[in-house]
Amino acid sequence: MHADAVVLDIDGVLLDVADSYRRAIVESVERLYGRTIDRDDVQLFKDAGGFNNDWDVTDAAALYVLVDERDPIDLATFAERIAAAGGGLDAAESVAADHLGGDSLAAVRAEWDREGLRDAFQALYLGAELYRDLEGGDPPFETAGYIHDEPVLVESETLDALEANAAVGVLTGRPAAEADIALERAGLDLPDEHRFTMDDWAEGKPHPNALTTLAERFDADSVAFAGDTLDDVKTAVNAAEADPDRTYHGIGVLTGGLTGESGRAAFESVGAAAVVDSVNDLPALLFEG
Repeated sequence: MHADAVVLDIDGVLLDVADSYRRAIVESVERLYGRTIDRDDVQLFKDAGGFNNDWDVTDAAALYVLVDERDPIDLATFAERIAAAGGGLDAAESVAADHLGGDSLAAVRAEWDREGLRDAFQALYLGAELYRDLEGGDPPFETAGYIHDEPVLVESETLDALEANAAVGVLTGRPAAEADIALERAGLDLPDEHRFTMDDWAEGKPHPNALTTLAERFDADSVAFAGDTLDDVKTAVNAAEADPDRTYHGIGVLTGGLTGESGRAAFESVGAAAVVDSVNDLPALLFEG
């Protein structure tokens, strides 16, 4: 396998977000509704597809809690129905409507506070100081912020090897300001035109537009996109269909929610060209042998 350009996801690839974003998801729901899902169950939403924005995951988890209180439903079943409906928050709302209906659905919709969930999430994730800087107001409560609890997964030697052999870009569901913080921590300095964030395109992964646009900007014949979710691999698969004049390799990375042999099989089932244990395996995969 060879690539003229390597595009990286941030969360679960460059940084470990198990104790930051995923913790903020479950604790935001807990703060507003007094109960929540398990942190490991966040992966059920990720696997359902369409949940690259963790605010949407938070909203979906809260919606599940509210639905389950009125008419109990297993979370795995709820997530499976979301996947069958096409994935994402719109599908989650459709599943909720199909499961409840009538007065119960109206009550859930009235109690489902998406703005409150977003504020809680940002306060937990950013902490009070960064919340004031980035959100432009006072947080709903004071915290230190889980953004400081994100171990760096990528080694500096890996970045050096990637940049020595290929153009490097980033495609992430993070807002731009949070992507800036993450890239600085990871030691990856990129111009704005070599990255796409939540703020740069409306569709989100697995829509191929951001990846094909980066390929055009790099004038690359072959592009590898490494990510930790099924939607990351699907983005590369969709890019190959949308842009048949180039080669796209979707590479699954087993340092996010998908791990071990089950994670490897899940990536392969959606068309991964390769699966690696870590982002630090990419140089050997792409440039050696």
